[in-house]
Amino acid sequence: MLAVSGNRRQRAARDRMASAALEYAAMGWPCFPGAHPPSAGDRSCSCDRIGCPDPAAHPVSAAWAHQASADPDRIRRWWSQRPQANIILPTGRVFDVFDVPAAAGAAALDRIAREDLPVGPVAYLGDERHLFFVATRGAPADEDEWWSCHLDTSPETVTETPGMRWHCRDSYVVAPPSLLASGKEAAWVRPPRREPLPDPLRLLEVLADSCE
Repeated sequence: MLAVSGNRRQRAARDRMASAALEYAAMGWPCFPGAHPPSAGDRSCSCDRIGCPDPAAHPVSAAWAHQASADPDRIRRWWSQRPQANIILPTGRVFDVFDVPAAAGAAALDRIAREDLPVGPVAYLGDERHLFFVATRGAPADEDEWWSCHLDTSPETVTETPGMRWHCRDSYVVAPPSLLASGKEAAWVRPPRREPLPDPLRLLEVLADSCE
């Protein structure tokens, strides 16, 4: 009986990722499988890359931008093949994401509550980063002023550039309940709802101030 219960718990843990990806897809949010912490061994990422610069926080394929989908059949197939895969959400399509250090995110949330400012979904990545989901600006003329955050290339790690990032076109974020390399889970502070996302420029000043 204990063995059966243990197997059920393991299946439930694996099924969480697929279920969450399907929930995002139902909202029209494309998803793609991501690398994850290995269940055994001394590596911090399931990919084959030695010294992975962004362990357990990147897509499993370089084709993610073309293959990401909200099709439930495709998502079921992906996670049946990779049940432990984390969830990657492309940005610059349905939403953009402001990515800030955790302390700055907490300070911004306090100010947002005090001043009754508009805010959308907010996630946190362990005790390291907060993610603020906002309406996408697509490909504005001044986009080069902002870093479209290719976490696997420049800079090589998030910790080297601890300020704010604006994930927009050609970027992505790791979504709850993905398991981080630290062993902690990504989780929602404010879960997504079926309502319009806030204008990014309304939150930009608040988040920029909190990062100073």
